[in-house]
Amino acid sequence: MDAVFWIGLWAGLFIATHLVVSSSAIRPRLVAAIGALPYRGVYSLISFATFIPLTIVFLHHKHVGPMLWYLRGAAPMRWLAWIMMFAAFVVFTASLINPSPSGMGAEMSGAARSPVTPRGILKLTRHPGFVGLGLFGIAHLLMNGWLGDVMFFATFPALGIIGGTHQDTRKVRELGDSYRQLVAQTSIFPGAALWDGRQHWTVADTPWVAAAVGAGLTLLVVLLHPMLFGGNPLG
Repeated sequence: MDAVFWIGLWAGLFIATHLVVSSSAIRPRLVAAIGALPYRGVYSLISFATFIPLTIVFLHHKHVGPMLWYLRGAAPMRWLAWIMMFAAFVVFTASLINPSPSGMGAEMSGAARSPVTPRGILKLTRHPGFVGLGLFGIAHLLMNGWLGDVMFFATFPALGIIGGTHQDTRKVRELGDSYRQLVAQTSIFPGAALWDGRQHWTVADTPWVAAAVGAGLTLLVVLLHPMLFGGNPLG
């Protein structure tokens, strides 16, 4: 079996295990059997058990399979990819500074059960962590059109879209009105709640620290990417 098959297999297992282990059919039983904190450990171990082999196979077989598109020679596409990487770093960092009530940590603290007034990055999206991963994947998809690369990097936006939707469904069922209110006030797709008037951005909502961290990380990737991964940045 060729490398493209193995990349696709591990990518599928990575997404599937996330959804199965956190599903409403499996998760409550595991939490009841072993406790909430051990469940987080099991969830993380299963994630690593699929993500690490996926990454290893990909790193040993970059640019395998037929080429579906080639945009590396287009300067606007390369700049777009860098802008998306910067945005990915900013949004992901902001998700750590201002965690979403949909996150596992909020649920552990009980915060997810209380009514939430969205602020900061949550006005942009209620799933900033997933959005950050999705932007990372799409930026790399623009610059890597080989089938194996596409399957690997598409895993991140796929997990963001499927995982965010799946999480919303489960949280509404488990938490009821408090989370249903959050869903009504915010959006998964970045900026949708701002666009349709459900939220209004203010200067106070701007994640200045996350923006500074994002700029620094982007510069670091520009400098270190060729050394660590070979080729051009994002390539």
